[in-house]
Amino acid sequence: MAVATAAAVLAALGGALWLAARRFVGPRVQRLRRGGDPGLMHGKTVLITGANSGLGRATAAELLRLGAREEPRLDVLINNAGIFQCPYMKTEDGFEMQFGVNHLGHFLLTNLLLGLLKSSAPSRIVVVSSKLYKYGDINFDDLNSEQSYNKSFCYSRSKLANILFTRELARRLEGTNVTVNVLHPGIVRTNLGRHIHIPLLVKPLFNLVSWAFFKTPVEGAQTSIYLASSPEVEGVSGRYFGDCKEEELLPKAMDESVARKLWDISEVMVGLLK
Repeated sequence: MAVATAAAVLAALGGALWLAARRFVGPRVQRLRRGGDPGLMHGKTVLITGANSGLGRATAAELLRLGAREEPRLDVLINNAGIFQCPYMKTEDGFEMQFGVNHLGHFLLTNLLLGLLKSSAPSRIVVVSSKLYKYGDINFDDLNSEQSYNKSFCYSRSKLANILFTRELARRLEGTNVTVNVLHPGIVRTNLGRHIHIPLLVKPLFNLVSWAFFKTPVEGAQTSIYLASSPEVEGVSGRYFGDCKEEELLPKAMDESVARKLWDISEVMVGLLK
């Protein structure tokens, strides 16, 4: 981001005023839009992965406010936990970390809970993906990134896998009264980017930009909350959402043959099939 002389100073002053206005006015609009009947989720049991911080924590807090609880039934499963552009490392089971945490872990957990979700129907599954899925591809010859590793590409691939998994699961759940949808939360100010190195001199500018343009965790959690609780999406399944609205997917995220092959391979990788 280049900075010129006097013109840049004037632009920066005007920008700073606009940024301040956005932060003070923007959240008020979000709060008004959030609203939500405090009893909307009364009696509903919700399980959220990665609820210790960031999006997961904000989602859990809001669903608790709406009356959700934890008991021996499951009305909503939110696959939210994630890791972003970490150095190459493996999970305890030997999977590349991003593919293992972002896709395989949720694939296994969801399959293990399907019986409970079906017996609790009508129930919902919500999967948190990312717009960065657009830059990923499923390389079946190197799903574990042992031949080559690019942390950005591998994150995008895991997010594409989230979408393919959602669409294939929706197909398999037809007629069960269990729905599954996937979303992107936008750019959110959380600790997800802890593995990204930002030069010390650039950090003040980055902090200003994130404060001005990134969503807060509460703002970023709105689509997860919407898909978990809103009557507007009752019976809707296999769709992709952003900002509480359905969005279109790229063709590669709707490839049924790739989705089925990924499902079959994932079953073997996590031990559901020998």
